[in-house]
Amino acid sequence: MWRWLRRATATADSAAGGLWIDVGLYGLATMLAVLTAAGSTLAPHRAWGAVASVGYAAATAVTLAQLTVARLAAGRRLLGRLAGRPAARASAVAGRLTGPGARAGLAVSAWAATALLPLVLQAMQRAGGRADRAQEEVVVIEDGGRRLLEAGTPYLGRAAVAALPESDRLQAYLPYQPGMAAFGMPRALDGSHEWWSDARVWFAVVTVMALAAALVLMRRAGAAPPALVRGLQVATVLPVCALTLATGGDDLPVLALCLLALALAAVNRPGWAGVAVGAAAALKFFAWPVALVLGVHAVTRGRRAAWRYAAGALALPLLTAVPALLLGPGAMIENVLAFPFGHGLVNSPAASPLPGHLIATSVPGGRGIAVGLLLAAGVAIAIVLVRRPPRTAAAASAICGYGLLAAMLLLPSTRFGYLLYPAAFLVWAMALRPAQLSETPGPATTEPARAVAP
Repeated sequence: MWRWLRRATATADSAAGGLWIDVGLYGLATMLAVLTAAGSTLAPHRAWGAVASVGYAAATAVTLAQLTVARLAAGRRLLGRLAGRPAARASAVAGRLTGPGARAGLAVSAWAATALLPLVLQAMQRAGGRADRAQEEVVVIEDGGRRLLEAGTPYLGRAAVAALPESDRLQAYLPYQPGMAAFGMPRALDGSHEWWSDARVWFAVVTVMALAAALVLMRRAGAAPPALVRGLQVATVLPVCALTLATGGDDLPVLALCLLALALAAVNRPGWAGVAVGAAAALKFFAWPVALVLGVHAVTRGRRAAWRYAAGALALPLLTAVPALLLGPGAMIENVLAFPFGHGLVNSPAASPLPGHLIATSVPGGRGIAVGLLLAAGVAIAIVLVRRPPRTAAAASAICGYGLLAAMLLLPSTRFGYLLYPAAFLVWAMALRPAQLSETPGPATTEPARAVAP
């Protein structure tokens, strides 16, 4: 069934060189941005929609123009063949205007218009006094950065949270790994609170660098340009990604670092793949399943690759967690475990109506049922990893996508925005498939193979 679905998806994605899918993507994104600007209950989201809708509309118009050019060029080629004349010049011009390079350039421009520009505008407005130009997690992470500088740990213990007024307790929790607080440190160091010290700006910097490196690696490994374009789009201009980066942003560097780790695994760089996914795991729990799957992939490459991967993947999470555990183990457990699983002094605001949340809130004993289903999904993924370990980065990405999709659907406290993880991993699995050529085929080896030239 999955093989048929992949073939059907590839067929649809190849129509008119992928331009029909582009038109649908940018067109639907335009409508979503307009609806967000008009009806969202969150002020940062409305501000994002007002700016992003213009960027998406412009991208839709450009893509429609590209589609028109492609159809005209196809007609000229047909006439040229009927007349016995080549139409090489028309084909060359159309290829430059509608090919993967032009589509990638449009995706980057659209990302700048729909994510980076709204981010900078909101950061500048916030620096000018608009407190409603950032989601709560931005403030939470910046407070964590300040505590990290002042006390050596970004976490407050349960007693310290209880001593705060009830209205302040939610923002006192930092439900992330200690490394996430590093993004809040520029704000703590900048006494005047300029726009560039906003945590979202640094989320964007890391995201851009990690995605750029991943795409370069995949291109050098032989990944098909059309697949790279789709991989770029799903990690950038997809509305859930653009909105998240502009208004909150903490998930995007985690996702980008995981995608970089997959690209490094595809070109047989297990040590650096471990460093990349280890950096992501030092920020957020969502990277830990990816680290596990890539660890199994490294084992299939041989003992040396596995050790090199493990050294990178474990070092950063341990280095960032040890100080917090030494200074206040109870505080870290309260923030990163008790609060997300509903045992903190306040409840998590993550409450999108996905199956896990609906079961937890609508069925007697529903939280236990949802957790049980989540554990069952985890056991199923573990069985897959044991029986059919991923021997390629593409297979690892697919397992990460399906596993995280199940997790996001079944978590008792969840958000629609978390679906950006499985969406990106499943699309990148298709982009990574040609890059398998750079991985040594056959039995596991101890020496990495060289990347295939583009």
